[in-house]
Amino acid sequence: MTENTVLVLGGTGRTGQRIVNRLQARGIPTRIGSRSAAQPFDWDDASTWDAALTGVSAAYVCYSPDLAFPGVSDLIADFAEHARRRDVRRLVILSGRGEEGALASEQAIQQSTDDWTVVRSSWFAQNFSEHFLLGPVLRGRLVLPAGTVREPFVDLDDLADVATTALVDEGHAGRVYELTGPRLLSLTDVADELSRATGRTIEYVPGTPDEFVADVAADGIPHEEAAPLAELFESILDGRNESLTDGIEAALGRPATDFADYARRAAATGVWDVESQVAS
Repeated sequence: MTENTVLVLGGTGRTGQRIVNRLQARGIPTRIGSRSAAQPFDWDDASTWDAALTGVSAAYVCYSPDLAFPGVSDLIADFAEHARRRDVRRLVILSGRGEEGALASEQAIQQSTDDWTVVRSSWFAQNFSEHFLLGPVLRGRLVLPAGTVREPFVDLDDLADVATTALVDEGHAGRVYELTGPRLLSLTDVADELSRATGRTIEYVPGTPDEFVADVAADGIPHEEAAPLAELFESILDGRNESLTDGIEAALGRPATDFADYARRAAATGVWDVESQVAS
């Protein structure tokens, strides 16, 4: 596998960039799949797919904002067929734990090749530092329709390690790796961990989907992106994911990273430094 190119869809995004960095560190030829890449890839323009897949032996399949959004499984099925016709042997798909809408996308990948791996992840810890919950953390107030449910937040560096090994190493074909962190945390627990890491008081306020959408609008997140996220959160944050798995250890042979370790590491970068964020 090391002599052929690996395509990383969303290769400039949060998971994709981490995977690209790991592949390149291993000396593996890598192609970034994005609209701005040298060989453009656009989920909304199937005419870009074949060129991006040409000469590729493996692909990381990632769809943003979320695999469970309406109509996405049809896109994934079409992409999987393009990959099959281009003799792309190995497909690794990023999926969401507990997301019923994502299962059809997983099945489309599984039906297109024997060499598939599903990386089914819990909530990303980095949502609080690199995505839609950064603004609420900076404001010191997390408004989410989550009640008292507990989630086993996953460190994206762990996820990237799992996806990278599935893309280039043997022994992962036909596996579904369900990834969780090592602890179940309520959003109150998360707020406490973030408070300790930042030295500021951060609170969690259970809210409605509409209140969540209004809150993140202050950060420029459009309604058409925030509203489906709120609906997804309301459906999956019902306790269905209140359990731990050994997916990270099964794939990597080491324990998952704790949320507190992630929070300390993120705080050290200054991403939650309110004064510097305001100045920038």
